Amino acid sequence: MSAIYIPQLLKAPEKTEVIQVQEFIPGLETLTPVRGTVVVTHRGTYLEVAGKAETIVTLTCDRTLRQYNHRLVVDTTELIWLDENANSTENLPLEREVKSEDLSESLSPQGYFQVQEWLYEQLCLALPLRQLSDEEGEALNYQEESQIDRRWAALEALKKQLS
Repeated sequence: MSAIYIPQLLKAPEKTEVIQVQEFIPGLETLTPVRGTVVVTHRGTYLEVAGKAETIVTLTCDRTLRQYNHRLVVDTTELIWLDENANSTENLPLEREVKSEDLSESLSPQGYFQVQEWLYEQLCLALPLRQLSDEEGEALNYQEESQIDRRWAALEALKKQLS
């Protein structure tokens, strides 16, 4: 995956470039190549980046330390602001307060958008925080596990009797 030169996007049809992805990403250990699409659109003062991709990774269960395979799916959109001073490190103070509205991604309008790096970051953010598997080595959905807590089963049965 090559980087996209941002001024070149202005000359593309509809100021959009569609990148088909089907490759392994360095630094991301996966069993299958990452497959999907990344769409980058120049909107004047910002880039709109939308990505859909999936792959399979091997994780280690936090509870049993057994390895299991997990389908990693990303379907996200991000706005990246174009700012002339985005990569400037000159005249920066050693410490400065950053407001929450300043916590956004920005690039130089004359720079490059690194598609592979962006996709790597999105896939890493999609990795589950709690890596849990069942007895057969299948991934557990954390939300499902937290909704059904066997310790409260007796109380749930009593609640059903009363209603």
